[in-house]
Amino acid sequence: MKDKNGKIIYVGKAKNLKNRVRSYFKQDHSGKTAELVQNITDFDYIVTNSDKEAFLLENELIKKYKPYYNIRLKYGTGYPYIKITKERDPKMALVNEVKRDGGFYFGPYPNVYAAQETLRFLEKNYPLRRCNGYQGRPCLYYNMGQCLGPCWHDVPQKAYDDQIARIKHFLDGNTASVKKAIAQKMQIAAETLEFERAADLRDQLKYIDETVESQRVLSKDTTPRDLFNYYLDKGWMTVEVFFLRQARLIRQYKQTFSVVGAADEEMMNFMQQFYAQRNIQKPNEVLVPKGIDTNALSEMLQIPVRVPVRGEKRDLLDLAQKNARIALEEKFRLMQLNEKKTTGAMREITHALNIPMGKRIEAFDHSHTQGVEIVSAMVVFDDGVPNKDLYRKYKIKSVSHADEWSETQEVIRRRYSRILKEGGEMPDLILMDGGEIQLHAAKEVLEDELGLTSLPIAAMVKNDKHKTADLIDGRTGEVVVLSKQSEGFFLIQRVQEEVHRFAINFHRQLRSKNSLASRLDMIDGVGPKTRQKLLREFGSLPKIAGASIEALQAIGINEKLARVIHMSLKSGIQ
Repeated sequence: MKDKNGKIIYVGKAKNLKNRVRSYFKQDHSGKTAELVQNITDFDYIVTNSDKEAFLLENELIKKYKPYYNIRLKYGTGYPYIKITKERDPKMALVNEVKRDGGFYFGPYPNVYAAQETLRFLEKNYPLRRCNGYQGRPCLYYNMGQCLGPCWHDVPQKAYDDQIARIKHFLDGNTASVKKAIAQKMQIAAETLEFERAADLRDQLKYIDETVESQRVLSKDTTPRDLFNYYLDKGWMTVEVFFLRQARLIRQYKQTFSVVGAADEEMMNFMQQFYAQRNIQKPNEVLVPKGIDTNALSEMLQIPVRVPVRGEKRDLLDLAQKNARIALEEKFRLMQLNEKKTTGAMREITHALNIPMGKRIEAFDHSHTQGVEIVSAMVVFDDGVPNKDLYRKYKIKSVSHADEWSETQEVIRRRYSRILKEGGEMPDLILMDGGEIQLHAAKEVLEDELGLTSLPIAAMVKNDKHKTADLIDGRTGEVVVLSKQSEGFFLIQRVQEEVHRFAINFHRQLRSKNSLASRLDMIDGVGPKTRQKLLREFGSLPKIAGASIEALQAIGINEKLARVIHMSLKSGIQ
């Protein structure tokens, strides 16, 4: 989860990402969770191949970014490793961090208890040293068959090497023969009614599965690498980059763009620009999918470039492609959704009104306060998206009192007579935010005065909550009912809310400005020039009233007038 500055504030994992994210926004939260939800503006995700990979990746990302809202794992020791020490008589141990001491490390393991149980299993079945060293007599563990016996005699190096090779083989995931033997023992225990022993053996199988499960996220090779893969479909490409450092997947980067050339050429161009445009340290090695000219790319980047064909690196390459495919499919889904909300919504409206498909809607609304400061406003939507550069404001001049018919006729006349005069672009649909009165007033001007008989027009009918409910077709006068769940209906609602907002804001600005001007005009000695000076310098009536006499004199007002302004406004504000 990221805040408005793009900073990572929370890292989590989920089997069902949709449900997990939805839970934050569909439920009531309190405390720190509520604060987290308020600060979320964006999120990113990495798809893994198993629960274990998700556990491990979550751990690494929290350690790296230390997100503010992650309580667990941020400063803790993290997940344990099984270590084989490097000494004359090696032993196994459970440790919390990897050190450069020559030992062999396996893990980390998200299930700590399973790791402990697996270590006990290894110590029983593949013993090394369990005692503290030579003491002249066999230790208890040797007598139990869980120690090679350096406590009372020299153990050949080959004996340790052979045993360590078996342990590595087991922890690398080759557990089939061991699990088969345990399963047979469990079956025998159950048949002889030794149910507790059978349960212990069953749990042992479970812990082995959880501990030595295949994990593609981590590698024992700590070479710094960047891994690139892509997914190409319908002329679009998503490139996924995995950053592998200290045997950890620490970060990802993805970018989606349209392509015109071959996939390998686009990839090479992307990678060249990727390192040229970013001030980042290049890795020791770059991994790419099959089909890329590794020699040319290596010469271009001055980094060894390789194509993994098997093993863990190949699995990571497949995982990167999987993430790229998911990202590109999400891009297509959003594009389809956006088309449905914009041009698709416009198509629904024009189809319902039985008019040609178009792209531009112009909508009008009026605003005033008890017939004072009457204004009109027009908003423009192109393909379902507001085009604020084309918004227009109108001060009504033809009437000085509330007259919806006259207000509508004036603004329609001014707008479309000007378009005809200047040869501008006509809209594909006009919407009036005032029901039948505005509809008929607008039609009279368009058809009788301007001759625009074919220009489609409709009125937005409001319900008792002042929300758009239906449309009135300007040609037939019939009410057109749109499905309340359709994108066309939602677009009409957005248009109605936007034109109403724009008209109200314009009216408030004008009323505030004129109220300020009228207060200043009532002060003897304040003319248009002085009023303009005051407005330009201070901006509002309270600020002018709060200004000192010296501040008023500083903009070129004499002391006597400054005192009059100061006293007049001070008494009025209070």
